[in-house]
Amino acid sequence: MNPIQKITGKRWFGLAETSRKTRIIAGGAAALALCAFGATAVAPIAPDAADIPVKSIAQDLQLPNLADQIAALQQDQQEFIHEERIRPGDSLGSVFTRLGIDDQQAAAFVRNDKLARSILNLKTGKRIQAETDENGLMLTLRATIAVDKDTFNTVTVTRKGDKFVVSKAPAELERRVEMRSRDINTSLYAATDANVDGGQIPDSVVNQIIEMFSTNIDFRSDLKRGDRFNVVYETFWQDGEMVRTGRVLAGEFINRGVAYQSVWYEDPQTHQGGYYALDGQSLKKAFLKSPVAFSRISSGFSMRVHPVFNVWKQHKGVDMAAPMGTPIRAAGDGTVDFAGVSNGYGNMVVLKHWSNYSTAYGHMSRFASGLRRGEKVHQGDVIGYVGATGWATGPHLHYEFRIGGEATDPMKLKNLQAQPLTSGEMSRFRMAAADMSHRFSLLSPAGNAMAAR
Repeated sequence: MNPIQKITGKRWFGLAETSRKTRIIAGGAAALALCAFGATAVAPIAPDAADIPVKSIAQDLQLPNLADQIAALQQDQQEFIHEERIRPGDSLGSVFTRLGIDDQQAAAFVRNDKLARSILNLKTGKRIQAETDENGLMLTLRATIAVDKDTFNTVTVTRKGDKFVVSKAPAELERRVEMRSRDINTSLYAATDANVDGGQIPDSVVNQIIEMFSTNIDFRSDLKRGDRFNVVYETFWQDGEMVRTGRVLAGEFINRGVAYQSVWYEDPQTHQGGYYALDGQSLKKAFLKSPVAFSRISSGFSMRVHPVFNVWKQHKGVDMAAPMGTPIRAAGDGTVDFAGVSNGYGNMVVLKHWSNYSTAYGHMSRFASGLRRGEKVHQGDVIGYVGATGWATGPHLHYEFRIGGEATDPMKLKNLQAQPLTSGEMSRFRMAAADMSHRFSLLSPAGNAMAAR
């Protein structure tokens, strides 16, 4: 076979191959078309609903006996829940009438039982709830009673047959965190009394704000029109009613263009806390200026003639004149290092504070109940009472401030900060501070405008 024959053979083969593919594709297309046509041909046509025959079926149904239903209802005891608020001049009788209670036995029990009778001390506007049967017999009577400004008990009187039992339990309160912002136009209290953005700010919160910032702001003279503040604080609620306010969690006060911030931080292990600036510096002074409310310093830190021995001697403390029995408070957080009788000091307490600081309190008439060596105390805790024990010529407190064991004039100490946070505490504090700083930004005028968008 010559080259021409080879080429011709290959070309003819290529034509045969192409023709074969074409026939296969064409055959497949025809088969698909036939299937589609067949599917169309056999698909059923939906009948017209009007042509479908309708068959009616009638059946008698037996209705329940109405008399039986009424009898069943009469056998079940009906119970009713009533809630009222105490009104001015209310008596037990008037309250019971509004609660739907017609039960002389219950009224007698409430009047005569000491715990149940505490319900009668509810203040105007407070809620009281009762459950009665259809005849007005009291099944339960419930109210929340204030033990003190921070503690509440729920008192419940319950019928047990022909008798009553009364119980009390700590009230289950719902904690809420509220945020408020105010501008100063005339005074701080005028701003907080304004009924805007959710209501007035309670006086207890205002007092905390003043205490928080009083070291930087004189609220009697420093406030200026245009000052403003933001505050984040706790409230506690029961059944939709605010029972009490809690702690201020954070505050920001802009006074004459200068912003002061304060954040509450509580150690999760010791549950002791305090207010700190956003950088973690404590806002609490390390030591009180005076451990007692005294009228005058009867003897300062200086050389003097000893009142008992009549010799020239260094007085290593400050004598603070105060009436017999005046409470003496711990000047700072610390641990009791000594509590007993010490020669001329008489009844004496020594507190060991952080770093190398310590304080001593002499001439006490008596110690605080349960005070003993090793006990932890906090700034402001009562540790004893003013007396004239030891070498004292009259009732006063001899107060010493020691650094490394050496007495120092406490009146000359300034700007001593409280013990700083540890590295672990600082890490946790930064998280709390970041949250409060974000809240401040939301409360600021620019933040409010952004939130409204």
